[in-house]
Formats: sequence, structure tokens, C-alpha cells
Amino acid sequence: MKREKSFFFAILIPFLLMGFVNTSFAQRSQTFTVVLDPGHGGKDPGALGAISKEKDIVLSVAKKLGEKINKNHSDVNVVFTRTTDKFIPLNERPKIANKVNAQLFISLHCNALDRRKTSPQGVETYILGLHRSEDNLEVAKRENSVIVYEENYETKYQGFDPKEPESYIIFEFMSNKFLEQSLNFATLTQHELINVAKRTNRNVRQAGFLVLRETGMPSVLIELGYISNRTEEKFLNSTHGQNVLVNSIYTAFTQYKKEYDKRNKYATLGIPNANATSETNLYEPVPNESISEIQYKIQFLTAPRKYNADARVFKGLNNVEYYKEGNTYKYTYGSGKSEKELFSLLREVKTKFKDAFIVEFQDGRRVK
Repeated sequence: MKREKSFFFAILIPFLLMGFVNTSFAQRSQTFTVVLDPGHGGKDPGALGAISKEKDIVLSVAKKLGEKINKNHSDVNVVFTRTTDKFIPLNERPKIANKVNAQLFISLHCNALDRRKTSPQGVETYILGLHRSEDNLEVAKRENSVIVYEENYETKYQGFDPKEPESYIIFEFMSNKFLEQSLNFATLTQHELINVAKRTNRNVRQAGFLVLRETGMPSVLIELGYISNRTEEKFLNSTHGQNVLVNSIYTAFTQYKKEYDKRNKYATLGIPNANATSETNLYEPVPNESISEIQYKIQFLTAPRKYNADARVFKGLNNVEYYKEGNTYKYTYGSGKSEKELFSLLREVKTKFKDAFIVEFQDGRRVK
């Protein structure tokens, strides 16, 4: 009799659930997956401070960050590259993110200098790219050097030698289609770490990190502070310090997720994605005088520099405006008193910039 009941329910339940299939599928399809990557682990301790190891600090911060995201974002799936003191090969970390089709990859680390040198302090947020300074190269060398813990790393990484500057030439020829979105999240994160967590600003930077090279989504590497600085090491190990860092990264994540949701909303309204090119442009920055009423604009580009009036990057959009967040320029187009008023124009802009979305301003300032 029990077998008959089991068989009955095995057949019945799928039919009962059929009415919910479309809804649950829609919910799943809207799930945002973020991969949190605590650097190092196991036999690889990472940077060593006077009282702690990098691998322990970043694991603790990652767990707290994941817990906070899970608690406040029911539509977000948090995946960890490690949750214990375990060694994970460098090339396996992006594979984990790619396997779960993540929308964002966040790698957490602590910085350090040779103990014979006086250590600075402060936070840096990195995106993939060619290093533009010796400092950036040294950070990339240190983080990439973990591959020596792996067997046959010379073959696995196709002759890449983390100690040789020549190895990093490959990053000069790489095109990262997620560069703009990575820069956007990096800028939001750095802004929160500086203005809310009150950490010393060491800027958003680019460097050749192997862990970011193979990710198929926007990716950043955050150096939470200098473990080689006695004062900062105490902060990094304290409950208060870790909570402050977590809250800042979480706020940046929430802002980034909100923008991501807006882009998805416009996609579901049938606003197409395509590519086009053009070379003419008139450039007008956002006026400084305050505007009392709420305005909506189309944000279509994020960049670390201010472009000239004839810049090809605008692809023919005229009367472009911009606003700044930290050291990042965010370019907007058009203006309206409601989102709906801009839908038609947004469709046109998205034929040139597929990730364009609508942002809100009040008193001349962006509303988060």
C-alpha cells in the first residue's frame, strides 16, 4: 500500500505543480548569482602579518558578506569558492563562477609590503587590465605567485611566470567585454570603502590578475587593507573592522544589483540589444545649478576619464551629459520627468549601448 501511495504522489505532484512551473521558472531565471572568492587558503597562507594570515581574514570577511547578502536579497544566490581553510588552485576559482553562470565575481585579498619597508595603509579595488604602474605590477605578481603551490603550474598556465614582467604582456592584448560593468562595481565599492568605512583611498586600478582573466562576468579584486601595517592589521582582524568593510561592500553590491535589475526590466519590456557605430557628438556636462524637480536620464557609459566633444566612444549621441562618482565619469543622455517618458528613447540608445538604463536625479544629484 505504501508503494502504491508513493507511486500515486510521484505521478500526482508534478501535475499539481504544473500551474506553478512558469512562475518558479521565472523566479529562477531572475536569480542573480554572486561568487565570493576568499583568496589563498590551506597550504597557501597569503600575506603574513605580525599576528595573522591573509587567508583567515578574507575568509571571515567573505562569510560575513555572504551572510548579509543572503539575509537581505532573497533573489540572490551566493556561491563561495571556499568556505574552509582549503587550498583552491587559482584557475579553479573562475571555473566555479563560470559553472554557476554568475553575474558578479568578487575576489577578496589583503595587501602587504616587504617587512623591511614602511608599510602604507588603505584599500584598492582592481579590475582586469594591463598594469599602469610598478605598484600595480607588484600586487599582481604577489597575488599570481600562488600558482607555484600547484603541480605542473608551468604547463597549466602555459609558461606564465608570475615573477617575470614579460609574462604580463598578454594582458595588453586582452579585450574584456565586462570591463565597463567591472569598473562600475569597483567604483561603487571604492566609494563606500572611502566615504563610509573611512579607509585610506588607494584608488581603483587595473592589473593583470590571473584569477580575473578567465571569468565570464564582471569581476573585481578588492585589497581590503595592508596586513603589513600594524594599525591596519589590527583593524582587519577586529570584529568592528570586518563589519565596517562588509557593510561597505554590501552597500556597493546593493547599488550595483539595483542597476542590474533596471537593465533586466527594460530587457523584459522588449527593448532590444544590438550594436551600432557613429563618430559625431556634441558634449555638454551636467549643469552645476540644482534642479528641484525629479529628472530621469539614460546612463549609457562608465569610464575613468572625461571624453572630448568629438569622442567616437559616444557613437553619435548628441548633447551627452555626465556626472562623477569618485574618479569615475558616468555619461547620460536625454531627460524626462518619468521613466516611461524615456522608454522610446532608451530603445534607440540600447541599439548602440546594450547595457544602457534609466537613472533618477533630484536636485541635480543621482538618486541611488
